Amino acid sequence: MGETLQPATPRFNRSLRIESRAERLTGDPGALVLREILENSGIVTWMTERLSDPRRQEDVVHDLASLIRTSVLLAAQGWRDHDDADALRDDPAFRLAVNSSAGLTPLGGPGLASQPTLSRFTAMMAEPANRSILREAVLELAGRGVRAQNAGKRLPQVTLDVDSLPIEVHGHQPKAEWNGHYNARIYHPLVTSIASRRRRAFGTTTGDMLDARLRAGNVGTADGALDVILDVVDRAQASLCEVAMVRIDAGFPSATLLAGLEARGIDYVSRLRANPALDREAAPHMKRASCRRHASGVTGRRPAAPRMWLHELRYQAETWDRERRVILVVKERADDLLLDRFFLVTSLTLARMSREDILEHYRARGTAEGHMGELKDVLAPALSSTNRPKSHWRGRTPQSCADAVDAFACNEVRLLIALLAYEVMHVARRAMAAATGTGWSLRRLRERVLRAGARLILSGRRMTLALSSAAAPFWAALWPRITALHWSGP
Repeated sequence: MGETLQPATPRFNRSLRIESRAERLTGDPGALVLREILENSGIVTWMTERLSDPRRQEDVVHDLASLIRTSVLLAAQGWRDHDDADALRDDPAFRLAVNSSAGLTPLGGPGLASQPTLSRFTAMMAEPANRSILREAVLELAGRGVRAQNAGKRLPQVTLDVDSLPIEVHGHQPKAEWNGHYNARIYHPLVTSIASRRRRAFGTTTGDMLDARLRAGNVGTADGALDVILDVVDRAQASLCEVAMVRIDAGFPSATLLAGLEARGIDYVSRLRANPALDREAAPHMKRASCRRHASGVTGRRPAAPRMWLHELRYQAETWDRERRVILVVKERADDLLLDRFFLVTSLTLARMSREDILEHYRARGTAEGHMGELKDVLAPALSSTNRPKSHWRGRTPQSCADAVDAFACNEVRLLIALLAYEVMHVARRAMAAATGTGWSLRRLRERVLRAGARLILSGRRMTLALSSAAAPFWAALWPRITALHWSGP
C-alpha cells in the first residue's frame, strides 16, 4: 500500500528491533512444492492445449498457463481473494512458482497478475467451452493422481460419493438464495468425490474430488443429481476406473434417480428416509433380543456394549415402479430406552453383497463427507462475483460499457479452481501421510509444510531457498515422495 515500516522497539524486550529490509523473504514456500506437482502431472499443459484464449497475444503480459497456476496456487495457499495477488506481487516464491520462464527471469518480470487481470481471466474461463474444459481438468487431474498411486493403471472398481455442499455467500450474487434448512444465504452445489473399492468390496476413501456443479441456493438436494451422476460416471469410467458405483444420502433417492441409475447398470447404496410405511415394515423387528439369564433363573442386565441387528426387507414406495432391496438397521444405545433405526436401499443383491458388508461400505461415506468438509473449510472458495457492469471510470461516466459478466458462471469457475487446488494439495497430503505413517489434514499440511518462513538467496545464476528449521524435516520427507510419483497421461 506504499507505507514503509519505521524501526520499532517493543516494550517487553528493549534488545529487540523491528524493521523491514529489501530482502527476498517469503511465507509461502509451499507454492514451489505445489508447482512441482502441477508440473509433473502435466495438467496445466493439458488445459492450455484445449482452452480458448481470445486475447491479442502481442498484448499479453501473463500467459494462460501462468494465470492458471496463479489462481490454483493462491487458493491452495489460503489466499482466497483476487486482491491478495496485489499484496503478493513481489513474493519470490510465488513469482517462481507461477511463471512459465525458468532461471532468474521470473524475479525480474512484472510479478503476479493483478486483481483486474485475474478477474478477466475468471470471466474468460466462464465461457461455456472453457468452463467445460476446466470441469474435465478436475477429473483428469484426479485420474492422473490415482494412476500415479496405482503404477499407472486404472482402478478396477470405485465408489463415487455425491452430496450437496452449502456454501454461504454475502451480498447479491445471482441465484444465491436464503435456505431455511441451513439458515443462511447460500449456493447449493453438488460435489462428487471418489472412494476405491478393494477386497470384500469395502470403500477405502481416496478423498479425490471429481466434479462440482454450482446450483441456486434454494434448490433441493437431489435437483439435477441424475444428470450429474451419469455424466461423472461416464467420465470416471473413461479415465480412472473400470466400474463405478454410487453412494448417496437420504436426500437423493427419488424414483427417477433410482430408475435412471438402474437403467444404466450403475449400482448404488443410499440411505432412505423413514416414513409410516417403512415403520410398519420395521415394527416387528423393533424389539430387543432376550436378555441373558443367570443359572438361578434371574434375568441379567443388558449387555454393556450397544448391539445392532440387520434385517432384509422388500419395499416399494408409491412412486417406485418395482420393489427394491431395503436393509433395516436397528441400533441399541446404551442409555436410551427405545431402539433406533434407519434404512438403506441398494441395487446390490444378497448374493453379491451381504447386509453387513453394505452397512460397512455405507459407513465409509462419513470419511468422504469429511473430505468435502475440508474443501469447504480449508479451501473456503470465495464465491463473490456479481454481474454489475462498470458505471464509472476515473470518476467519469464512460461513453460505452462492456457487457456484464456471467457472474454465476464466474462463481462456478472459482469453485472449480478450488477443486483443482484441493487436488494438488491432496497429492502432497498423501505423500506426507506415506512418508510419516500418520494422517494429515489439509489444514495441518498448509500450516506445517506449505506456509513457513524462507529466504531466497541469489548467487550468480543460481538461487537457493533457505527454509526455516521448523519446516525443513517435513520437506525432507515430502520432496522425494512427490518426485518419485510416476504420472501418466490419459
